[in-house]
Order: sequence, then structure tokens, then C-alpha cells
Amino acid sequence: MPLNEPLFRMEGVSKSYGGVRALEDADLDVRAGRIHAILGENGAGKSTLIKIMAGVVAPDQGRMILDGREISFPSPAAANAAGIVCIFQELSLIPDLSVADNIVISNPPRRFGGIDRREQRRIAADALARAGASDIHPLALVKDLSLSRRQLVEIAKALARRPRVLILDEATSALTAADVSNIFVVLKRLRSEGLALLYISHRMHEIAELADDCSVFRNGRKVATYPAGSKTNAEVVELMIGREYKNVFPPKPPPVPADRPPVLECRKLSWSGRLHEISLTVRPGEIVGLGGLDGQGQRELMLALFGVLRGTTGEILIDGKPTSIASPSQAKSDAIGMALIPEDRKTEGLMLPMTVRDNLSFAALERISRHGVIDGAREQAMIEDMVRALAIRSAGVDIPVGALSGGNQQKVVIAKWLMNRPRIILLNDPTRGIDVGTKQELYVLFRRLTAEGAAILFYSTDYDELIGCCDRVLVLYDGAVKRELVGDEITEHALIASALDIDAAGPAAKAVHS
Repeated sequence: MPLNEPLFRMEGVSKSYGGVRALEDADLDVRAGRIHAILGENGAGKSTLIKIMAGVVAPDQGRMILDGREISFPSPAAANAAGIVCIFQELSLIPDLSVADNIVISNPPRRFGGIDRREQRRIAADALARAGASDIHPLALVKDLSLSRRQLVEIAKALARRPRVLILDEATSALTAADVSNIFVVLKRLRSEGLALLYISHRMHEIAELADDCSVFRNGRKVATYPAGSKTNAEVVELMIGREYKNVFPPKPPPVPADRPPVLECRKLSWSGRLHEISLTVRPGEIVGLGGLDGQGQRELMLALFGVLRGTTGEILIDGKPTSIASPSQAKSDAIGMALIPEDRKTEGLMLPMTVRDNLSFAALERISRHGVIDGAREQAMIEDMVRALAIRSAGVDIPVGALSGGNQQKVVIAKWLMNRPRIILLNDPTRGIDVGTKQELYVLFRRLTAEGAAILFYSTDYDELIGCCDRVLVLYDGAVKRELVGDEITEHALIASALDIDAAGPAAKAVHS
């Protein structure tokens, strides 16, 4: 292969599903020793592109060339054998098996007709080390690992296959900041070793740090390829969304008066050594953020408020009245009116094989039923309202929700809970893994909901979201609220310093003493 020739090339590749063109006349060059970023909104064709490369689906037309030879992959196993390995956003791990079992599951080492367990552990340990995750024990069960740890196992599993072209589809979306830093070191090392990397992410700062080349897809077509760093973020986003890029976050309204009674309050809420005397208030009309490094109790706090956890202590007050929330069904009742948007839409928010209609109706069965029978007309009217209000892009409400793009799936998760007309909304990292255009739509939606009187508690791993969306931010450290930042005090510097529980945030950061 000539020195300047791409290791892998796509020419004129197209793919349709049921008359809908998902990818049209796509070209792509991927070179060894370079990281090539693929950018685009959900539904732009990125997922179809990488599924064709990985042998998951076959193109309708066009050709693929590897090492100067035209190739086709009848299966993912064939793509892997050729050296093309993909890490999909949806994890492919088996929870009840060990880390080592998962890493070598497609080709376990053999000895005397059985699996060589010692060699399996060695391979797994080596792959984990290459993924920057040597602290994960090969014999640990996957189900006992956090989501971010599982993502690292998924990366190690791919590296164990010794790929020549490694495709990462939102592979850092579930990782902590520390894990992301480790993975960046790993990816840069792999690039220096001559690996070709295809990197799909909606996080522009990751693209800026990692990419050598960038390609933008929109509506199934490639619209541009350019050297990384040669375009501003605004120019890139305009290419992605096909319209002028405006401010990502809607303007913040005037602060909610401090004397307005909170709709949600908790006092010295504690649980099982993970939550320590958390006190907070959320008033109608405001968005209160939860900051801090990932894993500092933010998710447990939301689960406690929603009645999922058992054995909590302290008080929860709704409209100023002490309230015992013993279950999610009680939390979403009319008396409380709470909704929880979970972090993992695939496993916690949706029933993927079921239709968009069924998923939307599920949380609001009591509202759309009379005497145990669903009122079809009322259900249809409410679904149409939600589809229109959230601009859910779908071929219809009677197709499986799993067929929608990630951003539209997330809209369905949110719409499902809005069917209940909640007045307290708990958002658990709701924009993870979705494109910038959909994020903008959701930010506008959140502000519209608060303008209508909703109170929002918003956890995000993205500092920009906390700064751009929130009226106040409570920073958690080791399960306790350490700082409250208000208005202009909410800066990246203050958030990071507070997350590390140091005093470098300056006088703007107000310590909270429980």
C-alpha cells in the first residue's frame, strides 16, 4: 500500500431502511496513525456508517477498500478478523460473567480441549492495562461494576482483538473525567503505534484534543472533511445542523425570589454511608444543578428523592409538608407530582422492542385510563401533543422505539414522564450521548417547563450545561453538599475547585455546612 494511501476507504456507500435513506453516497478515508472524528446530529448517518464498516449491516451500494483491496463483511466476526473493531455506545457485555470472560468471549484461549483460565486472565489483564484500567480485576463480575467501569471493560474487550482500525462510538459518554483522561492517553498511544482510529463524539472539547481529521455528516450525506482545528466550533455546528448557529443555551430568566416557598425540600437526608445530611431546596420556576465529580452521591440523591432507596433518614418536604416517599409510584402521584429522567435510556428509560406509543403511554396509564380501560382518544391526543411539543422525529408512533436515533429516544423518555404533567423533575445527566441540535431543543424545553411553574433538579457531568442551564448549583463531594454557587458565581473554575473540595474557588463559592 502506498505511503499516503488510506488504510481504509469507503466510496459511494448508501443504505436505506424501509424507504428511508439513512446514508447516501458516502465517502470516507481513514489513515493509519491518525484519529478521524465523525461529527453530526443523531440521525445524520453516523451509526449506519459505522455499522457498515463493522459488518453489522450490508450497504445497498458502494464499495469498501482495505489495504488497497475491495472487501465486504457478511458479519461482525468477519470485520473483526480483518482488523476492524467497533466499540458501540450500547454496551455488549454480559453482566453475570466475569470481566475476563467478557473480554475473550469471542475467542477464548484453549488448553486440553477446555478454556485456559490462566491465559484468559493474562489476556484480560493485558487488555485492561492497555485500556488504562489495570485497577479492574479480571475476575470481577461485570454486574458489580459501575457504568463507567463497564465502559472501560468494553474498550479493553476491543483492544484484546488487536484491531488495525478501531471505531469508538461515544465511548467516553459514560466515563468519569479521570477515566476520560486515561483513555485519551491510551488513544494517543495507539495512534503513535500506527492504529487508525475513528472517533464519534458529541463532545467538542474531546474532538479538539484528540482528532487529526474531521468529517461532518448531515441527513445521511457527508458535507465536509477538514483538518482538525481549522474551523471554529460555531462553523462546525453550522455544518452539522445546516443552519446558523446561535447561542446553545437560552437566556436565563430573572432569579426566582428567595422568599418563594420551595416545592421540594430535603433536610439532612442520609443513606447507607453514601449520602450525608444533604439539605436543599428547589422552587417553582428554577433549575437547580447538582455538580461535583461523578460518583459523589448525585444519582443516589435522585433515587432517594424518587422513593427508590430503602433506609434513608432525614426529611423530605413537598410544599412545606413532611412527606414519606416510599416508592416511585407514590413519587409520581398527583399529590407529589415528581418525575425522574434516568441516566441510561436504553436499560432504565425505555422498552426498546415496544412501540413509541407504548413507551409514551406507560408512565401515564392512570391518567389515560378509566376504570382500568385505556381511553384511546385521550391517549392519542396526549401522544400527539408530546410528539409535537418535543419535535420527536419518527416514521410513526407504532414503530419500535429502538429504531429511533439516540436523541429522539431521549426525547421519548422525557415525553413519557411529561405525560404525567409533573411539577418536580429530576434530570439525571439527560443529554449524555446526544447531538448538539437536540441538546439545544432540550435546553429550551427545560426553560419552558420552569416558566410554566415546574421545579427542576438537574445533574450533569458536563460543566458547560451546569453553567449555561442552572440558576443555582449545589456541588457534592463524598455524598455531601460542599458548595452552593448562584448566578454569576457558577463558573468552570468554581465548579472544578468545589468538586475537588478545595478553597481555590475564591470568595464567590459559598461553603455549605450541614
